[in-house]
Amino acid sequence: MRPTDFARFLTQFLSEYLPGQKNVSPNTIRSYRDSFKLLLRYFQEREGIPPEKITMAHLTPARVTAFLGWLETERGCGVATRNLRRTALHSFFRYAQAEFPESLLHFQQVMAIPVKKGPQRLVEHLTPEGIRVLLEQPDRRGPRGRRDLVMLSTLYDSGARVQELIELRVRDFIPGSEATLVLTGKGNKTRRVPLMTNTASLLVAYIAEHHLDAPHKKTFPLFANRQHNRLTKEGVAYVLGKYAAQAHQISKVVPLKVHCHMLRHSKAVHLLQAGVNLIYIRDFLGHSDIKTTEIYARVDTELKRQALEKAYPNLVDPDLPDWSHNPDLRSWLSDL
Repeated sequence: MRPTDFARFLTQFLSEYLPGQKNVSPNTIRSYRDSFKLLLRYFQEREGIPPEKITMAHLTPARVTAFLGWLETERGCGVATRNLRRTALHSFFRYAQAEFPESLLHFQQVMAIPVKKGPQRLVEHLTPEGIRVLLEQPDRRGPRGRRDLVMLSTLYDSGARVQELIELRVRDFIPGSEATLVLTGKGNKTRRVPLMTNTASLLVAYIAEHHLDAPHKKTFPLFANRQHNRLTKEGVAYVLGKYAAQAHQISKVVPLKVHCHMLRHSKAVHLLQAGVNLIYIRDFLGHSDIKTTEIYARVDTELKRQALEKAYPNLVDPDLPDWSHNPDLRSWLSDL
């Protein structure tokens, strides 16, 4: 069977263009691949077109829009997931227009499908007290508890994404009076973030306990499971969820469910509340656009408003008299 133009473009896009020319991370490639797996399923189930017969001509703006709607209605995806799948398709058509210029108008019409706006969710984060209670839960008497304590402390103190955390190698921790951690983020971009003294001390003791300071272990995973393999995102989420449930029983300042990104959000909010400049927070978190970091400024503004409402009595009476019950006012209005 002769391959279609879609099959050829998609193969080159995922296996050559993204890793070779764009130098995107393996996680991004997997995310884009999953988007096209869903697209193939949509064509098979809804359009009756098997994957081996799909051509670029089938990918009309109407069909792509219908696919995005199918994700929400049939798959139960949220607006953020829908927009993520749209981004993958947008990147694919941007690549294809250079390879298939005679269909430039068609491709640009697909690329013009707008991002769907959804409700802005409040950034979930923990208070400093909540972080303290959470980090008190691991049992320091055992090696597993000590590992979990160091791991969660590092996750919070560095503001790392969970993928950045599990990809850390021993050599990425630089001890000393100004201890730093080298994180590799989206697009394989690296950044150095400072660590607080307590977190650095925990890491030094952890590395020594597990004999990771040997020269030949510099490339070993910093945090590993029982099989000495790199942890997974699901593994870190399980550990965090376990201690969050324990902390919730002790203090309600810790919600029952805590996801890994909440520690990153918490660090950003705490830095902002400490007076750290938003530009520095952007670089600390590895954001490419300051607009992404500005969500924390909105959170901090809301927190300040709530604090003011608690601290000061309401001196302004919110109730206004009903003008319809004032005959003099009604008479005056009628004579205008």
